[in-house]
Amino acid sequence: MKAYLDALVNYAVERGLIAQEDKTYAFNRLMEQMNLDSVGAGEAVSAPLNEILDALCDDACRRGLIENNIVSRDLFDTKLMGVLTPFPHEVRRKFSDLYAQSPESATAWYYQFSQDTNYIRCDRIKKDTKWTYDCEYGSLDITINLSKPEKDPRAIAAARNAPQTDYPKCQLCSENEGYAGRINHPARQNHRLIPVTIAGTQWYLQYSPYVYYNEHCIVLNSRHTPMKIDRACFCKLFDFVKQFPHYFVGSNADLPIVGGSILSHDHFQGGHYEFAMAKAPVEKQVEFSGFEDVNAGIVRWPLSVLRLSCPDSERIIQLAENILSAWRAYSDPSVSIYAETEGIPHNTITPIARKRGENYELDLVLRNNLTTEEHPLGLFHPHAKLHHIKKENIGLIEVMGLAVLPSRLKAELAMLREAILSGADIRSDDTLAKHADWVEELREKYCFTPENTEDILCREVGEVFRQVLEDAGVFKRDSQGQEAFLRFIGSVNKK
Repeated sequence: MKAYLDALVNYAVERGLIAQEDKTYAFNRLMEQMNLDSVGAGEAVSAPLNEILDALCDDACRRGLIENNIVSRDLFDTKLMGVLTPFPHEVRRKFSDLYAQSPESATAWYYQFSQDTNYIRCDRIKKDTKWTYDCEYGSLDITINLSKPEKDPRAIAAARNAPQTDYPKCQLCSENEGYAGRINHPARQNHRLIPVTIAGTQWYLQYSPYVYYNEHCIVLNSRHTPMKIDRACFCKLFDFVKQFPHYFVGSNADLPIVGGSILSHDHFQGGHYEFAMAKAPVEKQVEFSGFEDVNAGIVRWPLSVLRLSCPDSERIIQLAENILSAWRAYSDPSVSIYAETEGIPHNTITPIARKRGENYELDLVLRNNLTTEEHPLGLFHPHAKLHHIKKENIGLIEVMGLAVLPSRLKAELAMLREAILSGADIRSDDTLAKHADWVEELREKYCFTPENTEDILCREVGEVFRQVLEDAGVFKRDSQGQEAFLRFIGSVNKK
């Protein structure tokens, strides 16, 4: 194992995680984590980080230190990388020094650092399948997510039987920094947070370990407090953009179904990327009384989006607060929009802020989480005929035009290709039967060949995502829906 331990220490020196004079100390600390008293000589190893860590995990498995499953191996290799990761104060000082040069320099370094420490597992990110789908709304991003590891049955059973604890309270809490993890909570010894003051309160900046797009960051409240869309939220979004003007930042909605996977901890997501929605033009200018200085309009997008633009962010915030207040209470039965049913509120907003030239910009995506007998998962949610591709909630990332599709689709699309070309009975296949109606429609539309089948399936998955986004739109794109959209805008002006 000496060769692999040497390789890991040399990697840390090359990436600037430790200094040359720390090599012996780091080597001995790694031996301690590996439960080794001594190591024999061996030929030098030159290999990528993931292969070095895999070899060390294999050795730990052979010697009974850990179980040979993805969860145990992740906990162990993160512990090894934790030995090599600088202390939080060192990381924060480096970020602060670079920020004094430019925000871009600081975030670029921090993003690379988060990869170097293996907090962002680049080898897994590379496995994600990605392509784009061009439609009337622009170029939609399609991703089959393979970077988030799927637990095997043994790990799932172990997690179910593990003692329950409330520390950290969730995976977004700042207490995760340096945490050793457990069978039902990821290790974070190689995780470092950057403090950020937003609207006078303590927040932290980090990157998503699954980076769905360039510099995919998470901005999290230092307190474990629920998500809430209100004026204060808009203020915080713009305060962040003013500190990091090269980043967009947005918030998931604060209601189930239309919100993200974690509603219990206030947080935003942002990054250095321009989504299709940000590129989409305003197709109809509108005006709000008393806010003639704010450019406003309906965006050409499958969801219902109002875009506000002005050099003065405070004016945008004031108008956004008025729109939110009106939307919370707004009902229009002619298009099945109800502010509440039986005392349960349904209307909320997904806001996204950015700086564009001299103007600040805020996109307000109108959301509604009403469920019906016909659509028990949500009327403005992917409808049942699309669930074979996308059944999960449409959160902030999907709203902006990036489909995060389940990992099962990688294998299923490959199996579908073979089944289509061989003429197999898809309905009789337990795995593929959910796609049968879809494939029948495609067979009427295309002549499949070995050369075009994969491209057709990818293109049609993109088309399904386009329909998913249209299902999530509260005001549909037809004349009835757009007239209803204008009625809502009129209601804001009457308040």
